Amino acid sequence: MTVYSGLTWDHPRGYQALLAAAKKARSPDFEIRWDRQPLEGFESASIEELARRYDLIVIDHPHVGEAVKAGCLRPLEEVFDDAFIRSLGREAIGPAFSSYVYAGKSWALPLDAATQVMAVRADLLQQPLPTTWTGVEALACRKPVCLSLAGPHAILTFMSICVALGGPPADRDPDQFVGTDVGRAAIDILSSIHARATRAGLELNPIGILERMTRSDDIVLCPLIYGYVNYARAEAGRAHAVTFGNAPTIAPGGRPGSTLGGTGIAVTTRCGVTPALQDHLEWLMSPVTQERFIPLEAGQPGLRSAWASETVNAAWANFYRNTAQTLEAAWVRPRYPGYIDFQTEASAILRAALEARANPEVTLAKLQDRYARSRTGEPK
Repeated sequence: MTVYSGLTWDHPRGYQALLAAAKKARSPDFEIRWDRQPLEGFESASIEELARRYDLIVIDHPHVGEAVKAGCLRPLEEVFDDAFIRSLGREAIGPAFSSYVYAGKSWALPLDAATQVMAVRADLLQQPLPTTWTGVEALACRKPVCLSLAGPHAILTFMSICVALGGPPADRDPDQFVGTDVGRAAIDILSSIHARATRAGLELNPIGILERMTRSDDIVLCPLIYGYVNYARAEAGRAHAVTFGNAPTIAPGGRPGSTLGGTGIAVTTRCGVTPALQDHLEWLMSPVTQERFIPLEAGQPGLRSAWASETVNAAWANFYRNTAQTLEAAWVRPRYPGYIDFQTEASAILRAALEARANPEVTLAKLQDRYARSRTGEPK
């Protein structure tokens, strides 16, 4: 029997569909065994180290540069034919597939698509969702609004506001993290909301914030948080559902500022790909599986057809329909070696600045300096 080892993340959205699919595909000649680790675990162990132990790894796109530099992943072009890869480019929602294209090759299957969106307890809000950052600021004066700032999420929120302001990081000049005017405006928005926001959930990751929203009434709205379809309906142990909507814009009709998340399945260089494994991975990415199997098993599919499906939306309180616009417009983070460390340290800088109400120019200078130092390993 050929037995493959895989590593995914320890949340039902990350493992349940993969385990169910592996059980469905198991035969006397073929098996996949999936291990799990906390989502933060992918930042404490390098992709190169994990690739020595696993045939398949569920990754997110900012790790691609590190993995390519280490030479530990197989490009999809070595595993699948051109027609299949082209179909992923056409059918994946937003940049879910293109985010894994790096250095001229494709490095992961876009099994799971996600981005930052708005989360709200609609039963407590009792008014239409705010659509702009000005509306969020106004709401924070009246209702408990929570910012997602733990771990890397402080800088991710900042960068998303820059996107909404029309100045995505490193967009015009790869040597400049953000323009001074855009960066100052983003800090002003964050500082204003941070000064009014509830402290509830401030130290929690997105899963923790959403869990808290389902079990207590001390957070009414989080304006920018990675969407998890699993919380869109009340289930065992959760008293309340969370309603999801598009990320805030600066002005009505503007671009919803959001930084792409999601995960993909990467094949490591230690993996000997058999026809059975290739067939299984192609089945996971097929429209039928994405629209029927993945949503039934607590997954969050990567194909546009699943996000548009009436059946899928009816089952999940229109989570997909209500946030698809944001995902289609999501910004893709840098993927160069060294970016992950920058993301971690920049978040710490920004959190400290918000707490201290530090001078925005000083904060921007610190972020720029850390960004410049992080790019020494970036391909030119």
